[in-house]
Amino acid sequence: MTRGDVHARILQTGVVPAIRTVSAEDALFAAGAVFEGGIHVIELTMTVPGAHEVLVELRRTHPKLMVGAGTVLDAGTAAKCVDAGAAFLSSPGLEPSVLAFAAENNVAVIPGALTPSEVMMAMKAGADFIKVFPCSAVGGPGYIRALKAPFPNAPLMASGGVNQVTARDYLSAGALVLGIRGELIPHQAIERRNAEWIHELAGRFMNIVKQSRAQRED
Repeated sequence: MTRGDVHARILQTGVVPAIRTVSAEDALFAAGAVFEGGIHVIELTMTVPGAHEVLVELRRTHPKLMVGAGTVLDAGTAAKCVDAGAAFLSSPGLEPSVLAFAAENNVAVIPGALTPSEVMMAMKAGADFIKVFPCSAVGGPGYIRALKAPFPNAPLMASGGVNQVTARDYLSAGALVLGIRGELIPHQAIERRNAEWIHELAGRFMNIVKQSRAQRED
């Protein structure tokens, strides 16, 4: 899968669930439930114990699931993630070494950014998407809208506090993609191994994206 293919898949899906769990077993369950719920893109954070092994296992058991590596903080970790099969790299902040590694190896990258200066730097570095994180803490949809004024072509991903109530507003404000964690993959659903709960939430968020885009086209 090329970098362009990865970019297109993320854009088409419109939702990137972030998996941050306390065990590898929990991460495998959550990823499988998200996939079965109809979302075929996930971000597996490197804070998951044995994250690289989980990534390899997901590539083996779910070949149609596009797995990216999240919380990538340096180029060394980025290289290990790509070797394990990561389709894209994501960070909570703007780390030049990760951006440089992605550019040199033609890997899709989603850096975190919060200030206008960081958004500008991410755009100049050729980021595929720019994760505005933590979005809800700095104004939510209104902040996305404010960033889109000077940066109308910035490929923004709203992340941090996105839920069923605010998702549509983030998209209307100009976010192309939503980064969602607990609101799509509840901790209790993982503990109880309740895949149906995650399936239901996945469907709801995908419907929000679909309806929002349909309204925009009208």
